[in-house]
Amino acid sequence: MYRLRVRFTRGDEVKYISHLDMVRLWHRAIHRARLPLAYSEGFSPHPRISLAVPLAIGITSEAELMDVFLTRPVSPHFFSGALGQQLPPGIEIRQANSIAPNQPSLQAQVRFAEYQVTVETEKGKAEAAAAIADLLAKENLPWQHYRDTGPRSYDLRTLVDDLWLSEWHDSGGSIGMRLRCDSSGSGRPEQVSLALGFTERPKSIHRTKLILQAS
Repeated sequence: MYRLRVRFTRGDEVKYISHLDMVRLWHRAIHRARLPLAYSEGFSPHPRISLAVPLAIGITSEAELMDVFLTRPVSPHFFSGALGQQLPPGIEIRQANSIAPNQPSLQAQVRFAEYQVTVETEKGKAEAAAAIADLLAKENLPWQHYRDTGPRSYDLRTLVDDLWLSEWHDSGGSIGMRLRCDSSGSGRPEQVSLALGFTERPKSIHRTKLILQAS
């Protein structure tokens, strides 16, 4: 068994594709590229494709990670070239590397995700900076989020590792966020934006980095 770790972008053209549809997209592209994809054993074999962290619909990214298991060795360069020809606009392979098959799963290794969140607001730069400082100074931040299954209460502060102003202008700006993303919970940029006092949904959310546990 051979394993490649792939970093890829997800642009505006595909930001409304669900996580399951994204997995199916990769499966079809790998099949069309005639790459030796491995499958799970059992009654209903599944392609050995694993995305690190599901990306919410409507969010773009330059830092998505995926592990692909193959039945025979393929050079990362050949893999990227063959597969890249089968991908739709909005998805681009940025890097592919061979890794040991027995390494922990991507899902087990991810610790944080970083985002650039663009908001529109009448708040000035000083007011936005003060809101960030105030949130970071809190020891806890009780929060309630409503899902289809009902309300979920949690401490939002524990999911925020760092926040910073990236740029600001008269009608808003961009906020950097490093949010927890592991088995204990995942921070949602739109919820943090709301906690900062920006009542309108962010104009855009872009994932810039996934941070893995140091090996």
